[in-house]
Amino acid sequence: MPEKSMDEVMEAAAGAHFSGLRLDSLRLSSPSTPSSPSSARASQVLSPESASSASAAGPRQPFVIGVSGGTASGKTTVCDMIIQQLHDHRVVLVNQDSFYRGLTAEESKHVQDYNFDHPDAFDTEQLLECMGKLKSAQSVNVPIYDFKNHRRCSESFRKVNASDVIILEGILVFHDPQVRNLMDMKIFVDTDADIRLARRIRRDTVERGRDVNSVLEQYGRFVKPAFDDFVLPSKKYADVIIPRGGDNHVAIDLIVQHIRTKLGQHDLCKIYNNVYVIQSTFQIRGMHTLIRDRDITTPDFVFYSDRLIRLVVEHGLGHLPFTEKQVVTPTGSVYMGVDFCKKLCGVSIVRSGESMENALRACCKGIKIGKILIHRDGDDGKQLIYEKLPKDISERHVLLLDPVLGTGNSANQAIELLIQKGVPESWIFFLNLISAPEGIHCVCKRFPSVKIITSEIDVALNEDFRVIPGLGEFGDRYFGTDN
Repeated sequence: MPEKSMDEVMEAAAGAHFSGLRLDSLRLSSPSTPSSPSSARASQVLSPESASSASAAGPRQPFVIGVSGGTASGKTTVCDMIIQQLHDHRVVLVNQDSFYRGLTAEESKHVQDYNFDHPDAFDTEQLLECMGKLKSAQSVNVPIYDFKNHRRCSESFRKVNASDVIILEGILVFHDPQVRNLMDMKIFVDTDADIRLARRIRRDTVERGRDVNSVLEQYGRFVKPAFDDFVLPSKKYADVIIPRGGDNHVAIDLIVQHIRTKLGQHDLCKIYNNVYVIQSTFQIRGMHTLIRDRDITTPDFVFYSDRLIRLVVEHGLGHLPFTEKQVVTPTGSVYMGVDFCKKLCGVSIVRSGESMENALRACCKGIKIGKILIHRDGDDGKQLIYEKLPKDISERHVLLLDPVLGTGNSANQAIELLIQKGVPESWIFFLNLISAPEGIHCVCKRFPSVKIITSEIDVALNEDFRVIPGLGEFGDRYFGTDN
């Protein structure tokens, strides 16, 4: 049976799992290019290749999600479910309802004739100002609207801090093109009109102190016509359409999976499809915070570095080829799984790379590990000092180990040696904790088939060719020789 990568196996499994699923629409478009109404509507699994994040030259911009739909369609429920599942990231919810214009005294006298579902009822300029600040990682004061008195609370605001994900929810968030263009993903919640009306009656009578007759009159005069004129036409701009709202758990799970992928990806992953950054969580960011702290003790540095290295190694192993394998479980049932790649070895670039050997041994019982020592003679010249590799290395997939990818010169020299020993370029997997963009460019341009697996991509190299913000001389800090 031909070998497959773990990614191919998982993709096939996902295809089998979702073959019977039909979302009303699930399509992707570039955040800067609205979807055409005539675009093909197809159910598909959201792919990592479509994901993007911020540039390496600056802080990552938040991921903005717009959630629209008719009144009482379940938009807030969908938002709450997304927020709950994205518990590893900072997520804030901004409601378009907070930006209603306050009614004048004359309008308040005839409030029954005021159309709250028309685009002119909202202060779109202030909404754009607040969203612009949030996208620039600034905190903002969002107004609080009093729905009983139909005016803003003049002295009360809700402070919203900078976050990883911003969800903007409202019936008309897709209507204005300036607001629409702020969004990285647009979701339309599609719920039956009768269900929406029943929910609105319940909400307005219980939460907003209105009687049933006034709710029905407002619905017939303003809400339904506004839905037909403004809300429903904006459905064409949606990237994802969710039938049944919060009851559609499968659709929400797919959306959350896609958001996680986009948050965890770096722009360089779009440029080079052989670069992989493990998904960021608060745990991973916390461990990076610790090992980058210059005041951390050596034992703590070693402990948290080992934890991160183990995660990188596990992720790297997931990119090795696997074969499908069927086994019988203790219950007598058949389980269709995969079998590990048998011909494998590790190669550490001495000496920092030796810090990654224990994690590799813990994951791969009895694995052979070779060593390469490269002397740095200025940044432009690399000199091979020593190499000790398995004799049959040309028959093995190689995990090349070095915690930091800086200029990429040492990595290129090591990869060149492995290729000279007969290892196919596509069989080399370079594992490291942090990478500089310059190093990624250097390695990927020369060896486009070598896979790079890292836990974070840093900003750049400084004039001394050190990664910044970086973590210093990793080998000295790990082995306690930095003094």
